Amino acid sequence: MEPNLYAGQRLLSLKASYWAGDPQRGDVIIFRYPDDPDRLLIKRVIALPGEWIEIHDNQVYINDKPLKEPYAQGTNKPYQRTKVPDDSYFVMGDNRQRSNDSRNWGTVPDENILSKAWLRYWPLYDWHLLSSDLDTPD
Repeated sequence: MEPNLYAGQRLLSLKASYWAGDPQRGDVIIFRYPDDPDRLLIKRVIALPGEWIEIHDNQVYINDKPLKEPYAQGTNKPYQRTKVPDDSYFVMGDNRQRSNDSRNWGTVPDENILSKAWLRYWPLYDWHLLSSDLDTPD
């Protein structure tokens, strides 16, 4: 998730975040890796259930509209237009050139999502709330 999150930082997450609602685009989530449920990953939600995602010319498109991503770093490899299954989410890391994410292994089933990361508290000099920081396509 570099450049926004680094190894060694400490986060608070809310397990109750999604008891009353679903993950939203831009949420930074902690989930069980679909290929190894004992492994936890943290990524950003990019596309929601039922949406179409495509990447070309270094731009992410949701339902054929460009997604503004001020948090993203690096270039995006092309990704063929794909519909996100109704019970899953498409996630990506913020460092697009180095991230192992939905572009490589597919979507995250909603039952694998554990919590929403919402506060970085360590190191103390760099604590802050995590935000979505993106414009949702209309």
